[in-house]
Amino acid sequence: MKYIVIALIGALASVLSNQGIAVFNDGFRPIVGQYFNGEINRKELAAMSFAISFGLVIGFGIPTSIAASIILIHCLLLTTDIIGSFCNNSRNGMILSAVIGAAYGLAILAGLEFVVKLFSYMPYNFTSDLGSVSGYITVAFAVFPAVGIAYQHGFKKGMTAGIVTLLVYFLVKKFGTFTIGAGKVSLNAEGMAMLAGMIMMIVYAAQQKGTEHTNEGLTKGFEGNILRIRKNWLLLAIMGGLIAAGTSLAIIAGDPASLALLANQEYSNAGLTALARAIGFIPLVFTTAIVTGVYGAAGCTFVFVVGLFLHGNPFFAFILGFAVMVAEIFLINIFAKYMDKFPGVKDMGEYVRTSMNKVLEISLLAGGIVAAEKMAVASSGYTGIGALFVIGGFLLNKKAKKPIVDLAVGPVACIIFGVLLNLLLIIGLIAVPAAK
Repeated sequence: MKYIVIALIGALASVLSNQGIAVFNDGFRPIVGQYFNGEINRKELAAMSFAISFGLVIGFGIPTSIAASIILIHCLLLTTDIIGSFCNNSRNGMILSAVIGAAYGLAILAGLEFVVKLFSYMPYNFTSDLGSVSGYITVAFAVFPAVGIAYQHGFKKGMTAGIVTLLVYFLVKKFGTFTIGAGKVSLNAEGMAMLAGMIMMIVYAAQQKGTEHTNEGLTKGFEGNILRIRKNWLLLAIMGGLIAAGTSLAIIAGDPASLALLANQEYSNAGLTALARAIGFIPLVFTTAIVTGVYGAAGCTFVFVVGLFLHGNPFFAFILGFAVMVAEIFLINIFAKYMDKFPGVKDMGEYVRTSMNKVLEISLLAGGIVAAEKMAVASSGYTGIGALFVIGGFLLNKKAKKPIVDLAVGPVACIIFGVLLNLLLIIGLIAVPAAK
């Protein structure tokens, strides 16, 4: 049964990514929205998916999974994000993504350690550093409402929203952990800060009369995005049920803390830990889903809680996980409808897309610089080379006849830089410092 469940999770998650219905990586969700808005092409989507997720799979997901002999869900669903984006957006591409996703799920369950050893054979394994590319996305994405406000309502209101966003982020980081019973609830600072910014964006929009745009591309509001999610409720619900069943069988876990407790057979404590995490993720998942039209492959992660509390009962876990995902979609739909009724909110669509694009461009560039610097220092001991490569690539790209879209420059430059470092190591022009 374990192999059947993991294969189904891998197949369905890849299909959801391929069709732009849901992805797991919070930083990748707005990029998928960019693709379906026609702002980047499929090749750029695939390159960015690889760049912001693969390092996390190798450097975080697989090693954590090996330590507990239980698959950390990042190890599986970050890869299915990549698989889905690499396959064509067609019927054949969807089928291919399902087959590859199922095969990957079976492979990762059968041999975690093999993958880690494979990459350790490289002269310098840069994939762990590649995870830094996406390090700033979730944090930076919290400020996009303030940027959108500045575009729509002017600098002063945008700055006010930016200050409020920063204060909320700081206060939640400082005081956002509460003890409830035997467990702790930690609010997600990025999600709460973004929610505060979105509330201000709506309030400002409600004070402005809507214009008479007839172009649907400009007037499409939150309700249109949520309809994309609602029409795929069955696939999302099945996904929720499968994840709950897999967690019940103790083959997957949603985060390192609950994974460690699950490995020690502390099922109740693991469930409480996962519950606290899920509560903190509600604002982040709901808000990004509403503004992008792309849901989370695991929803708000309450499906992991279901699986942990129903340990050893995969059938009942599937049913309840199915129901939990349906409930999430119902609640987000109610939230979206009320947001979309405010006067002027439909005009926000253009500014939301513009601000998201600008924030992602800067955060991916910054992440690319940091990742490349880590690669350079670890492989040669020299600082500045990585930043020089990425910044130079970014600026030269702007003058190219066929430039890569600005969003993808940082991630792509990091991958190229990592390959070049390994080539230099092979021919002996640089050597890994003794300390490494």
